[in-house]
Amino acid sequence: MSTVSKKDLVDQIARRTGTRRGTVKAVVQHFLDEIVVELALNNRLEFRDFGVFEPRTRQARTAQNPKTLERVHVPAKRTVKFKMGLKMSNKLNDGIQAREMRP
Repeated sequence: MSTVSKKDLVDQIARRTGTRRGTVKAVVQHFLDEIVVELALNNRLEFRDFGVFEPRTRQARTAQNPKTLERVHVPAKRTVKFKMGLKMSNKLNDGIQAREMRP
């Protein structure tokens, strides 16, 4: 498995669309910024066939330090749940099934 950075994606989109890299980079960054803003406003984001981003709040809890066994308060925090869309799920699982069928 390799890591693909935002720069790599920008380069691929620019190459495929024939659009200047700077323009693609700005659009991608604005898109990501808007996702963050909407999630911060507690809005659910749904992209058909891709997936759904949903803000969640984890309740405060008491945890335990495994070394000292000391009780530690863990405050509530916000997270994001992502659920894959059908098209992404099919694409990912088709790849797994293809590998399993190899001799």
